[in-house]
Amino acid sequence: MITPPILQKGDTIAILATARKNIDDNLKPAIDLLHSWGLEVVIGKSIGLDDNQLAGTDEQRAADFQEQLDNPNIKAIWCVRGGYGTVRMIDLLDFTKFKQHPKWIIGFSDVTVLHNHLNTMGFKSIHGIMPISIPKATPEAIETLRIAMFGESLKYTIEPNMMNRLGDASGELVGGNLSILYSLFGSKSAIDCTDKILFIEDLDEYLYHIDRMMINLKRNGCLESIKGIIVGSMSKMKDNDIPWGKNALEIIEDVTKKYNIPVIYNFPAGHIHDNRALILGSKVTLHLDKNSSNVVFE
Repeated sequence: MITPPILQKGDTIAILATARKNIDDNLKPAIDLLHSWGLEVVIGKSIGLDDNQLAGTDEQRAADFQEQLDNPNIKAIWCVRGGYGTVRMIDLLDFTKFKQHPKWIIGFSDVTVLHNHLNTMGFKSIHGIMPISIPKATPEAIETLRIAMFGESLKYTIEPNMMNRLGDASGELVGGNLSILYSLFGSKSAIDCTDKILFIEDLDEYLYHIDRMMINLKRNGCLESIKGIIVGSMSKMKDNDIPWGKNALEIIEDVTKKYNIPVIYNFPAGHIHDNRALILGSKVTLHLDKNSSNVVFE
């Protein structure tokens, strides 16, 4: 996997929208944060565009992303928010210049489309908080984003969860939002799960949807070929009038219990304020025992 150049003070980051519109004047906290890290900021043309739910048309969002992708002075692209819409523009992008001069693509949720697409091309990216998240993000979430962007040592030791499946594993970290992963299978943006550590998280889904998506991962051969799983937040789950009978973590445990691999539950990443940064495409080592859960990046 190719690692884009780590950021240096004086570098410029572009903030833009690939999915849901951002028409509010809410970027000052993110801009101030980047300035405090010694970085310069460019605001993309998609910020402020309004096309129903989306930040302009697919062509407008793609054109903005392409401009920042091709600009050699832009060292990272930070997606302003998620929602839905990145998949509608992904096939309009040309990554030719990016492959010659890669840069960090940063975000989570719907940005999983970009993370997975970049992974198929052999490039790392950063799963982490987005500009609109800054006012409510924990100090830890903010600091780990800085660590990831500036290439410092990234590792986590968290309290064990009683559901954890203990053990050790190493492999390339892939994944992101479960709903997006599920939707990309069968497309050219689908990840290869073989010998990987899979990270998943989700928000606002019916519990039977979680089961359906996990069964889909199983039937696609993804779960049989991975070395370990990191389960982030499963937030604001919904149920039907007739209950499914298991919560989201229990569903994941039920589908994965036949595989002899370590599984971390409730890792602090996803649609929560404490959304810690993860470097997708990087090799990670998992060590889970009864006292702690450890994730160490290469």
